[in-house]
Amino acid sequence: MLVVLDRGFRIRGVRVATLAVRPLRRVPVQMRSVARVQRMLDACADLIDEIGYEALTTTLLAERAGVAIGSVYQFFPDKRAVVQALTLRNLEAYLERLSRRVTEGQFTVWWDAVDAGIDEYIEMHRTVPGFSALHFGDVVDRYLLDEELDNNAVISDRLARLLATRFRGFDPARSGFPLMIAIEAADALIKLAFRRDPKGDDLVLAEARSLVREYLHRHVT
Repeated sequence: MLVVLDRGFRIRGVRVATLAVRPLRRVPVQMRSVARVQRMLDACADLIDEIGYEALTTTLLAERAGVAIGSVYQFFPDKRAVVQALTLRNLEAYLERLSRRVTEGQFTVWWDAVDAGIDEYIEMHRTVPGFSALHFGDVVDRYLLDEELDNNAVISDRLARLLATRFRGFDPARSGFPLMIAIEAADALIKLAFRRDPKGDDLVLAEARSLVREYLHRHVT
């Protein structure tokens, strides 16, 4: 089991069969160790916002988290691994938020859930520390989430799995490719929106939603 941490003290698991990467050198077991790693990830997110990935160092990370530099290397081999763990935490949070909305039964067709996925992605850019700079890891490595699939392909795969379990009308064989195209287009436009305005350019975001909605309707209805 791969472990990522949220801002609380609980450990979340991501199946290795789904994401075959292990950023942690060892899994924290004691509550004190869990809290220490949690502080490192929070510090990493804050520093990414302030100085970016290139200027980030494990020394700065340790100072911001209030831990010894040895504690960082006890759990992570380098700064890339810390960012990888943070990105996995963000990915799980994103999927949980979307899954919760889908489970609440707000949507009758799966492409409405894709709209919700765009909304959650935008909201995380606005509210989750480090996310607007890091996204799902492309600024570090296109293959940060998986050794074989690029980051957007991982997102597409995980969304397809979610949609397939919740909507009978979603056929991965027929709709998987349009979903991938929609994710790539939405991602590019949302990044543009946040380059134009740190809070997200509303006009560009509106165009992103409209483009994806019209594209999916044209290809799957």
